[in-house]
Amino acid sequence: MSQAQCPPYITSLIRHFEDLRDGTHGGSASREDKEVHFEKAVQLLAPIARQVLNEMNLHLLRDTGQLTESGLRRTPDGGLNASWTLSWPEQRAVEIEPIVLQAYFGSGFHHPHLRGTTVHDWPLNVSAKRMRRPSYPYFGRSRRAICTISSTSRTIGSFLW
Repeated sequence: MSQAQCPPYITSLIRHFEDLRDGTHGGSASREDKEVHFEKAVQLLAPIARQVLNEMNLHLLRDTGQLTESGLRRTPDGGLNASWTLSWPEQRAVEIEPIVLQAYFGSGFHHPHLRGTTVHDWPLNVSAKRMRRPSYPYFGRSRRAICTISSTSRTIGSFLW
């Protein structure tokens, strides 16, 4: 199977391994350039994160949830972070964690990551060149997978009906 025939998730892993090998991320080598790349990635990720969490709110929580966004911000250790959080009344009442998608680029990290509430680090390989319409379904499925796994581990099913 040629690389052109590889499923998108395999292509993404190959790109990730190449970046680790080459000390780059999205073609950038300096921390400053990688941060610019991360900022653009967060802008591309934001509407998809909103869509996935809004779908979960509408279809699983009967539109009782609340979506909040942090926006891109500098962390105390000098890294960058952006997050999207879905919470709902029953979840807050029993004090379990909400569903969170978080894009972050730690100060000592080689490249940024994406994580969910209970699904930890996934490589965040996003660029404008690769964010054409055909790649949205794959990208959305990855975020949906993080949200779904996170929601399952939060046992929201007991709060729905």
